[in-house]
Amino acid sequence: MELGIKDKTALVLGGAGGLGSAIALALGREGCKVALADINGDELSVVAKRLQVQGTKAFAQVWDIGDLSVARSNLDRITSKVGPIDILVNNTGGPPPCAVSGIDASVWAANFQKMVQPVVGITDLVLGGMRARSWGRVITSASSGVVAPIPNLGLSNALRSTLLGWSKTLAREVAADGVTVNVVVPGRIATGRIQFLDAEKAKREGKPVEQVRAESTASIPVARYGMPEEYADVVAFLASTRAAYVTGSVVRVDGGLIPSI
Repeated sequence: MELGIKDKTALVLGGAGGLGSAIALALGREGCKVALADINGDELSVVAKRLQVQGTKAFAQVWDIGDLSVARSNLDRITSKVGPIDILVNNTGGPPPCAVSGIDASVWAANFQKMVQPVVGITDLVLGGMRARSWGRVITSASSGVVAPIPNLGLSNALRSTLLGWSKTLAREVAADGVTVNVVVPGRIATGRIQFLDAEKAKREGKPVEQVRAESTASIPVARYGMPEEYADVVAFLASTRAAYVTGSVVRVDGGLIPSI
């Protein structure tokens, strides 16, 4: 299927991680110019080289996206290298596992600043150009915990759910301007984050990590963890011209894991 996004410019936040890098590569294969932003400069360079090897025009910006004071200057640098942002993929790291009760206010504030404020702030900075050009895609990666809260991931469940309300509201505000706004929800996708969570659960429950993975796999109807590339392909479709009538949606990529309708 021709997705119609050749020569569009995409910015992938968290572009050095498992999901972010897979999304960047998928968009690059569709002919997008791709900018990557991540705090991890070494991993960012690796992903940028992979993009260049596949023939994608790429630019890597080392950026702690929680620091909004540099957002405007970093975006100016990115657009000078690859052009105005047509597709924004909001992808942030997750907080540590914890219960939702008894968390100090400073911890809530720090994680809100890392997970929510950058998404809202950076989107606002690129949205004006999208609306002026009558075309844009804002895609936010969340977690299955926004649909079915995950035990011991209290901060993630709560803060990522904030982004659902924001995304749905924004979708209505900009729909007439040719900009779509959607959320993608991963289930158990085989990334470093999932390996970390499985290891933490194994420690917490006193089980071998292999047992934790086997139990997790048994809860997934397709009986396996998803691949980052499978997730990235859904994001690429939502970024496409073919998905122009899909907005304000929450799209699950979970192998049937989430039990609710």
